[in-house]
Amino acid sequence: MELNKAIQSRTSVRKFNSKKPDWRHIIECIDSARYAPIAGGISSLKFILVDNSEAIKKISEAAQQDFVSQAQYIVVVCSNPLRTINSYGKQGEIYLRQQAGAAIQNFLLKITESGLSTCWVGHFAESQIKRILKIPKEIHVEAILPIGFEYQKKRTRKSKIDLDNILYFNEYGEKKMKPLKKLNV
Repeated sequence: MELNKAIQSRTSVRKFNSKKPDWRHIIECIDSARYAPIAGGISSLKFILVDNSEAIKKISEAAQQDFVSQAQYIVVVCSNPLRTINSYGKQGEIYLRQQAGAAIQNFLLKITESGLSTCWVGHFAESQIKRILKIPKEIHVEAILPIGFEYQKKRTRKSKIDLDNILYFNEYGEKKMKPLKKLNV
């Protein structure tokens, strides 16, 4: 699948069928996250691939989202802030979130390319997730990504926000590109 097609067809899926994906395909998708930008080359992300049905049920409860329990696998994305914050101070927290978002986006696009489906879940009781998966207290849980095959055929994706509503030129609020002034030479 070409990149533009993956970008435009990626969607959040909240209904999975019972067919179990090959876990090796999920590992390939996790591998794509390694190519996301990393502040100062300080790798801080960790991925936990969960296939234990009891753990998946508990994670679903911690997320308060029933559809998570339908997934055959869950990828939990974590970050260790210590080295990034030691290198960049308070700004390191922002860098940590940015690199997590970039890595997750790589993962989402690769999942789409592989024919699997997921939904980025950001609402969950972090302390419960940490307890279920034995994650140390200093580690942040960034996202939960339930993975499976979509229950029904792919729907037509709703059109996204018009480009005109998000693009400005040279300053905030400027909707038009102004011609360059000629320099007198």
